Amino acid sequence: MSTESTTPTEDGEPMSEADLEARIAELEEKVAGLETEVEDDQKKMTIVATKGSFDMAYPPLILASTAAAFGWEVIVFHTFWGLDILHEEKSRDLKLSAVGNPNMPLPNALAALPGMDSMATRMMRKRIDDNGTATIEELIELSLESGVELQACQMTVELMEYDEDDFYDGVTTGVGAATALQHMAESDIQLLI
Repeated sequence: MSTESTTPTEDGEPMSEADLEARIAELEEKVAGLETEVEDDQKKMTIVATKGSFDMAYPPLILASTAAAFGWEVIVFHTFWGLDILHEEKSRDLKLSAVGNPNMPLPNALAALPGMDSMATRMMRKRIDDNGTATIEELIELSLESGVELQACQMTVELMEYDEDDFYDGVTTGVGAATALQHMAESDIQLLI
């Protein structure tokens, strides 16, 4: 069996089988290096969601799903009231607070009246529906499908006496503050919402 190949070298001579194997090994090493560079260039973002009102459920989910669409590695750590966003039952009944919101078109004295939070929430839900904006549940699904890791703070789960089965399928439970801090330290972008 001949060790000569018909593949020419730079000087026009055929390459030996040993030369071809060496060249293949060299190219495989270059490809592996390029893959590592691409992985190292992947942006990482950690969002800490601390508020569980209707209007505050949207920013972390929209930012997370958008970043994931750009190919970023995204983690959203939900703690304290932000945990209600991931709670299947509670997320369907989040309220928009009319009190203390400077952009509400009514004075705080009126916003504090009974039923105003419910009215403000209904108005915002209608606006979202009329605009065709995704619901909180749809944004959670989109985020999970896009590879976003939605985390539930373990201490808050225990504090609120929630059960792991209370959360949407795909939510990561049992995550502590130390793990969240590690993710933040490794992230290019850290947001507190």
